[in-house]
Amino acid sequence: MNILTESLVEETVQAVQEAGACLSDPAAVHSIRTKGETDYVTNVDLAVQELLRERLAALAPDVQFMGEEQDNTGLDWSRPCWILDPVDGTTNLIHNFRHSAISLALAEDGQTVFGVVYNPYTEECFTARRGGGAFQNGALIHVSDVSRLEDSLLSAGTVPGRRELADTAFRQMRALYDRCQDVRRTGCASLDLCWVACGRLDGYVELSLQPWDYAAGRLLVEEAGGRVTAPDGNPLSLRQGGPLLASNGRLHSALQTILKE
Repeated sequence: MNILTESLVEETVQAVQEAGACLSDPAAVHSIRTKGETDYVTNVDLAVQELLRERLAALAPDVQFMGEEQDNTGLDWSRPCWILDPVDGTTNLIHNFRHSAISLALAEDGQTVFGVVYNPYTEECFTARRGGGAFQNGALIHVSDVSRLEDSLLSAGTVPGRRELADTAFRQMRALYDRCQDVRRTGCASLDLCWVACGRLDGYVELSLQPWDYAAGRLLVEEAGGRVTAPDGNPLSLRQGGPLLASNGRLHSALQTILKE
């Protein structure tokens, strides 16, 4: 089933960009609650999710909806499904760190066929369609051509929502740091993936992510010529989360070797 028309793509991107206005006003955050020890949801997360849920339902009434801030049990993966992270980088948003994004993907038969990631602070809009390339504000993008780890700039997550993984996360980060130019930690998985796609980063590692964190960004990296897998090389699932390794492709096996240490 292919529901992805040019009109749907254009209207979906427009809806995401309009919703981005909710993130760019620091005064908009006035309600914060915790979902876990260091996992937060704000009124902005909820407002963006509801706004886009309604817009997407109007654009494509028969498409299911998976959102970070709702119960997603009972989805039928044989049917098309939107996958939304209304605010990727909520902690950044709370602190006015100005590095958060809206990430939206469309999946068919359990595979992402379209993705958009929008950074309202820089007005950068990353889009990709399966088989159609990856774009930043309409310009074709490609992963870097860095082939040596010592020449690479990497990003690694610290999984603040799962502190029991901290020792492993920082051990991996140190192992990467010892072999590359430097390591960044930005707090926004979808933008890390976009930055791999456009060549700003050469690789990205995270120990624990959810499907809405990577559903759009993974497609962007792949369409830009890179690779996204689990660290052991197995494919990622949209049904459940897990660890992630993204790279420009040239560094993938070397990064896998480091992560196995």
